[in-house]
Amino acid sequence: MKKILLSVIGCFFLLGIMVSIGSASSKEEAKAMVEKAIAFYKANGKEKAFAEINNTKGQFTKGDLYIFVYDLTGNCVAHGFNLKMIGKDLSDLKDPDGKPFVKERIELAKTKGKGWQDYKFTNPVTKKVEMKTAWIEKVDDFIFGCGAYK
Repeated sequence: MKKILLSVIGCFFLLGIMVSIGSASSKEEAKAMVEKAIAFYKANGKEKAFAEINNTKGQFTKGDLYIFVYDLTGNCVAHGFNLKMIGKDLSDLKDPDGKPFVKERIELAKTKGKGWQDYKFTNPVTKKVEMKTAWIEKVDDFIFGCGAYK
């Protein structure tokens, strides 16, 4: 009985480690995806890059990770998950807690050029509102980003 109890505790311990590792790798995957999208943009130009980002089955969408791109006023110019966002001014968009995350994103891009941003958003896989952290990077007059759910 003692061995079974120790085995169960060990399994929960390993599961906890796997979950925390998965979160860290998703965050790093999000940052890497932004860097890959920026490299593609620089190598291929705006039109081709945005078309590839908008391809929901393309290289810039993977599970719950996807690239989004805004101009510096908050207009969505490319989105790897929700094509209905493209062409819309999202500058007044707020998360469920009332946080104006697009305005915050614009300010981060303009003042620091890049960085992490936390907010809540609906996970496209679970369909639940979850905490999310996004890597944001300004290139030319655009803000490239990708978020990972925590």
